[in-house]
Amino acid sequence: MSEVRPIRVLVVDDDPLLCTGMRYLIGAGSKGEIEVVATAHNGKEAITAVLAHRPDVVLMDIAMPVMDGLTATARIREMAEPPQVLVITTFDAEDEPIRAAAAGASGFLLKSEGPREIIGAIRAVAAGEGALSRRTARQLLDHVGASEQSQERQRARVLVARLTERELAVARLVARGYSNAEVAAELHLSESTVKTHLTAAQEKLGAKNRVMVAVEVTRAR
Repeated sequence: MSEVRPIRVLVVDDDPLLCTGMRYLIGAGSKGEIEVVATAHNGKEAITAVLAHRPDVVLMDIAMPVMDGLTATARIREMAEPPQVLVITTFDAEDEPIRAAAAGASGFLLKSEGPREIIGAIRAVAAGEGALSRRTARQLLDHVGASEQSQERQRARVLVARLTERELAVARLVARGYSNAEVAAELHLSESTVKTHLTAAQEKLGAKNRVMVAVEVTRAR
């Protein structure tokens, strides 16, 4: 029986202390299930590190010198067999979270999240589920609700109207930061059925990932 390979993570942040802290936190907290294979301090270094180390997940800061995390995310996601990108953000800028999701980021973390949430998000993103914790969802969606223009709201309402009742129920729980397992428990469905409904919702909304599903559902309110 072959040994399960650890999830390989690249940490990208212009603060060396944060990179060091993340390496320790992830290594100790995951009990070897997740391994930080490299760190980088700007987007350009991140691209080089992805090519050199082939991580499964990139933990990406946004505001960095030389090349910002948004540009780096888009370029990394254009690669053949790209890693998943999990953005670390403070939500200070007006539209960076939405732009990062549009660039291909699979999830978001607040820099103030605890070790359990960070490790859980890495696991979820590596599994292809995406990550949007309830705490992160509240901040992201408060921002969306306060900043969207009426034209964007109308466009989102047209898209959301395409969803079936069950797809909409799944999408609304995703927008509240529920994981697939939590959605399944709430709606009394299997996880595979939740994934089917979420995939259908993404296609109808033109959303690359669960983060953009959450954004569109919130815009439509």
